[in-house]
Amino acid sequence: MLSIHELLECALRFKASDLVIKAGAAPALRVDGKMQFTDLPVMLADQTRELAYEILFSASRDVLLQNSDTKDCDSEAEAADTRMHALENQAELDMVFTIPSMARVRANLFLQRGTIGASLRIIPLHPHTIDELGLPDVLKKLAMEPQGLIIVTGPTGSGKTTTMAAILEQINLSKHANIFTIEDPIEYVIKDKKCVVHQREIGRDTRSFASALHSVTRQSPDVIAIGELRDRETMEVAMTAAEIGHLVITTLHTTSAANTIDRIVNSFPLHLKQQVCQQLGASLLCVTSQRLVRRSQGTGRVPAVEVMTSSPMVKKQLEEGDTAELYSCVRDGSHFGMNTMNQALEKLYHANAIAYDDAVQFAGNQAELRQMLRRH
Repeated sequence: MLSIHELLECALRFKASDLVIKAGAAPALRVDGKMQFTDLPVMLADQTRELAYEILFSASRDVLLQNSDTKDCDSEAEAADTRMHALENQAELDMVFTIPSMARVRANLFLQRGTIGASLRIIPLHPHTIDELGLPDVLKKLAMEPQGLIIVTGPTGSGKTTTMAAILEQINLSKHANIFTIEDPIEYVIKDKKCVVHQREIGRDTRSFASALHSVTRQSPDVIAIGELRDRETMEVAMTAAEIGHLVITTLHTTSAANTIDRIVNSFPLHLKQQVCQQLGASLLCVTSQRLVRRSQGTGRVPAVEVMTSSPMVKKQLEEGDTAELYSCVRDGSHFGMNTMNQALEKLYHANAIAYDDAVQFAGNQAELRQMLRRH
């Protein structure tokens, strides 16, 4: 049986983003967004348990090595045993570990039909830059703003964390600042360059997003990165931090700029909605919404990114709490660095980067995109 490191090496050779392990099936990989089984043997229940123990051991070793100059195998094994016991008592587990000189890995372990399964996301050791990822140039300008709120949105697996790390890397390379990240768990490890970078992990360095955010404003931050806006309290503190002089970068699971505003505003009770609209109007710098689309030639995917910046008309719509006209503001706002998802897909299609069917699949409005493509 292959070890977990050997399976991950196989995944890296295929340029997979995810490795999935399940008893009764061969290991599977997600390549360019699609799941596919490997030609490796079907895994037995005791084999998936052994691989899960290797994952737990690797994660425990990483934690111990970060807190000690020496390896203590007994302590690593004890920590892995404790977490295995928790897993077998129906507790899903999240953890991150590093394969030296290869990749970081975010692992989720769970039970399915009484056996252990695992889903592993493969993360590069170092953040990519905005240019390397092919993200909109306007993000480089926004990264240099002294204060405000940048929200990176999209569905699961669309590269939100990678984009947030690229924005942080742009800041790290370009100006002197004090950066705090609050994550669950820490995925990209960002090394100090021009900036001092503090990375705090929920459950290990702080109790919750809310408690970390309440204290971070007293830690002399210039930039605050929040892994995800999970609840109303986190949203409230993030908007306040952006208002009082910090650059705040965060992610949210929504499908468009307008949906993002609706999601935030509707998280608050009716009597606070007008206040939230005013806060967004004053603090919001940008909302991006992205998808990863297969390249039409070769392998890999390219980002299609909708961008809404804080133009005067967008600010007016936000302050009035009227999201109905935001789409037209974004569509007609190229002067302010804005574009809709359909405009992003149209540009990629005419650059021969993506195929017609893939462009239509990811369209915000399929009928509109078909009409846009017919015009050319």
